[in-house]
Amino acid sequence: MTLLDDTRLSPGTRDDLPLLVVGPSLGTSSASLWSAVAAALADDAVVVGWDLPGHGGSAPADAPLTAADLAARIAAFAAAVQTGRGRAGEPFAYAGSSLGGALGLQLALDHPGAVTAVGVVCSAARIGTPASWHERAATVRGAGLGPVLAATPARWFAAGFAETHPERSGPLLDDLAAADPESYARCCELLAAFDVRSSLGRLRVPLLAVGGAADPVVPAADLLALGTAPGALATLVPGAAHQLPVEDPTALAVLLRRHVLHAPAARRETLGEQYAAGMAVRREVLGAGHVDRATLARDDGTADFQEMITRYAWGGIWTRPGLTRRERSMLTLTALVARGHHEELVLHLRAAARNGLTPAEITEVLLQSAVYCGVPDANTAFRLYREVLAADAAGDSPAP
Repeated sequence: MTLLDDTRLSPGTRDDLPLLVVGPSLGTSSASLWSAVAAALADDAVVVGWDLPGHGGSAPADAPLTAADLAARIAAFAAAVQTGRGRAGEPFAYAGSSLGGALGLQLALDHPGAVTAVGVVCSAARIGTPASWHERAATVRGAGLGPVLAATPARWFAAGFAETHPERSGPLLDDLAAADPESYARCCELLAAFDVRSSLGRLRVPLLAVGGAADPVVPAADLLALGTAPGALATLVPGAAHQLPVEDPTALAVLLRRHVLHAPAARRETLGEQYAAGMAVRREVLGAGHVDRATLARDDGTADFQEMITRYAWGGIWTRPGLTRRERSMLTLTALVARGHHEELVLHLRAAARNGLTPAEITEVLLQSAVYCGVPDANTAFRLYREVLAADAAGDSPAP
């Protein structure tokens, strides 16, 4: 990995700003992948990129690659940049996409004191399977990058993006065509060995995990699983697939600005822990399927609201020890009957059953509501409960 003059992606020389080091996905260069995000963050950070061995401006790999070795080289690379800026010894923020994001996790685990926060983009604690990566490495060594290049647009971009935005997709595909095949194969073997799922609990660096809702390479569930790490926030960007930095650089820049560059570290850790706890309880009470569908459906208008209710309603209230979940379900049912929030009532009738309430106990709650909230409201609640029971009996209820 070589420090090149053109790795500085931000315009100007604002060395008074914090440093954000960005890393590429397999087959791309940082310049092609991150330049639009860097431009959007020009007033917030000096953005500097590095390239994988055999990609962009880096020399080809001459030995097997490991995540630990590349993470150490990224830390050394960033330290050299900070020294060149007259800020020797200062930590830096990091964001990486796909393989670059996986290396961000390794960086946070191995060199926590070197980074202020890490953004993991379109990545996960394990990407794909070892067999699939070994198969791809063998394909590239045997047939070059041609077969990979032919299949890549469908994996990298949301439907129609490559055709309608050739100025954004083209440079990435050109990077892939120009990559050194042996280096690419060695990166595949690195990914085959990469698996830090059991180490997420050791993370102590504030973490933003963000992916494309339509990403076929890193499924939403794998990306969102990073939200269980201490101090982590996990979210999805609608309409994007695996190359979020070029598919929606504006949305990504907003998230990096808010959660990686400018949020105070202590507050970010507290909110991240609260969000992770809230997401866990929300999935247990409402059902993982419902919560995943809600997460995938959110957009720019609803993302902040979804984050708020996960943190404060589920992470701040439902996790309190003063009441059991059964008791909270009873109170919630009564409140929803009283306010006439029928869609939420249906959701929480099922949640009450997950929290251990029997049909007889739910009936008692609705009878109590009839006295204190009103007979017409309870009548509607009983009707909805009958529909829920009938749907569940027929197997027509939404997947949990």
